[in-house]
Amino acid sequence: MPLTRAPLVDPFGRDISYLRISVTDRCDFRCVYCMSEDMAFLPKRDLLTLEEIDRVATAFVSRGTRKLRITGGEPLVRREIMNLFRSLSRHLTSGALDELTLTTNGSQLSRYAQELADCGVRRVNVSLDTLDPEKFRKITRWGDLSKVLAGIEAARTAGLRVKINAVALKGVNEDEIEGLMQWAHGLGMDLTLIEVMPLGEIEPARLDQFLPLSVVRARLMDRYTLVDDPYRTGGPARYVKVAETGGLVGFITPMTHNFCESCNRVRLTCTGTLYMCLGQEDAADLRAPIRASADDALLYRAMEEAISRKPKGHDFVIDRRRPRAAVGRHMSVTGG
Repeated sequence: MPLTRAPLVDPFGRDISYLRISVTDRCDFRCVYCMSEDMAFLPKRDLLTLEEIDRVATAFVSRGTRKLRITGGEPLVRREIMNLFRSLSRHLTSGALDELTLTTNGSQLSRYAQELADCGVRRVNVSLDTLDPEKFRKITRWGDLSKVLAGIEAARTAGLRVKINAVALKGVNEDEIEGLMQWAHGLGMDLTLIEVMPLGEIEPARLDQFLPLSVVRARLMDRYTLVDDPYRTGGPARYVKVAETGGLVGFITPMTHNFCESCNRVRLTCTGTLYMCLGQEDAADLRAPIRASADDALLYRAMEEAISRKPKGHDFVIDRRRPRAAVGRHMSVTGG
């Protein structure tokens, strides 16, 4: 599908080429850094239909978006979710889209891995913070590690490239990061480490969870040779190659070193709200224009107006003087 209008460019000259779409705020886990244990989820009537999500995604593709990432919550718990992947895969076939991918907790991958591959998905991110079954249950509250590991194996068998995402949690998994890296690299998977972000009010204090990745990197450098690597996936991670393992480790550091200067991303929630920045509350309603008209003129206008307000960067801070979340919505609302 050729561009039908000019590409979307924000006020700072950044091309908007990457759309992350949260298809649901629901999840079969309750990770301690993401959700409260007693979450109140959105009523289904507020959600975009899969057809509406497809319509918005297609509008972005027509304006220069080259990468779509499906997220949640847990995207694979959304009913009939594979219909969306099958429909969006047409943009891969046409050459309009470079990549269709997803971030998942892995719990449903055994069921869907082959079908995802058949839809043109070539790469998935699996969120996994520990290989200790008891600790995994504590972090996720409800999760079963064996199902996630089986899902990862199913994805690898289907030919999907798997990257492991791990949130670095002080006093929880900081002693496991080296082992997680060795395990991932031993199976040919890269590892990306993520700092805790101040999104949503949760029971543990953010400051008590926060582990600077500068500290993690320094610890790894005591035992391994880390070489800066130019590899990029379109996201915010900056990678190093570990000479001893041959694998990559990515660092996503919104707190200690923000990645805003090259941000090419916007996020669509399952209700049709477009967030131009993960760390800001400013947003645009895209549900109203798509429901107001079968024509996309109103949708394009809303998209253009939203991108014109994309900020230069976020304002994430975690310290004792600002104990509350910088942004009130939970990560599961915006999408991972």
